[in-house]
Amino acid sequence: MRIIAGSLKGRRFDAPRGTTTRPSSDFVRETAFNLIGPLEEAVVCDLYAGSGGLGLEALSRGAAECLFVDSSPQACAAIKANLDRLGLIATVRRRDVISALAAERRRFDLVLCDPPYDLDPSAALAPHLARLLAPDGLVLYQSPARLEPELEGLSVGTSRKYGSARLTLLGH
Repeated sequence: MRIIAGSLKGRRFDAPRGTTTRPSSDFVRETAFNLIGPLEEAVVCDLYAGSGGLGLEALSRGAAECLFVDSSPQACAAIKANLDRLGLIATVRRRDVISALAAERRRFDLVLCDPPYDLDPSAALAPHLARLLAPDGLVLYQSPARLEPELEGLSVGTSRKYGSARLTLLGH
């Protein structure tokens, strides 16, 4: 796995071992960030972070800070190792995503959400995302191509299929 663009372009990072993490492909990450646009000084949250690939890409592209959240000890260890390898400082929380969001008070300019494809937490996430998203903020929700997520309190800006993945951008 590698960073697609920004100050760390071409640098490699690792995914946690095992089959429980499904890292986003280079193509899906590149497409996602083309849809999102500039990230200078953005405050980002990477939910179901896995390898941290989406958040790492955001930091490389100019985000000021990123909160990584994943319940897997292996995923959190991989994210911390990737941050160290890339010389980045960020917060990594090993916690269930819903409880982490319930406890969070700051607002985010960008929330990256890539839950496991066998899970649809959109209904449980919606009230937290609507509360934590900055007024002009965006949520990038990656899901299986067949699923069009609906997050109450947020409006869909665009939803596009890329192979087996769907990228949906939402905002207030």
